[in-house]
Amino acid sequence: MWRLKRGEGAKDPYLFSTNNFLGRQTWEFDPDAGTPEERSKVEEARQNYYENCSHVKPSSDLIWQLQIKDSEEITYEAATAVLRRAVHFLSAMQPSDGHWPAENAGPLFYIPIMAIPLYVIGHLNIIFSAEHRKEILRYIYCHQNEDGGWGLHIEGYSVMFSTALNYICLRLLGEGPHGGPDNACERARKWVLDRGGVTFIPSWGKIWLSV
Repeated sequence: MWRLKRGEGAKDPYLFSTNNFLGRQTWEFDPDAGTPEERSKVEEARQNYYENCSHVKPSSDLIWQLQIKDSEEITYEAATAVLRRAVHFLSAMQPSDGHWPAENAGPLFYIPIMAIPLYVIGHLNIIFSAEHRKEILRYIYCHQNEDGGWGLHIEGYSVMFSTALNYICLRLLGEGPHGGPDNACERARKWVLDRGGVTFIPSWGKIWLSV
């Protein structure tokens, strides 16, 4: 089960911070974390998001929200019910170091341009554990448009740049030509070919493909 780690990094020789890593957030996979009920809720949230991602693009940080523990009750007697609920919600979402975790899920070309050089230098499976690769695939599939392509961002219409790079990323991560849920790879490949092929990718995409 994935757990959010906050404010850590002091022991990493490659990281530096001027504020003791306040606000830094990373996800770590713990195979022993969570009860069977908690794991079941995570899988239910994942499946529900996949089935509805064409209507609601952001993930709403559901995996993080499932890890929220009940916080201390707000006791300000003068607060209205609406203010009480709002403060309670924000207080529950705020970790002890003071920041609010959030998902940076907009652009859909971040992961491919990170995976391509890692694959070229032979470090893809070193930097990305099996669980990381599984979540990357899940993320890419959940943001695939109904026409088979990907947009520049999660709300965008399909474009050659993101579609070609995400398809390549899927293949680099081990998916076959017909892999993925609902024939994801095949639909993506068809989207590219139906629009003239990958040679129609913009110049920035050509640079990454030349790597």
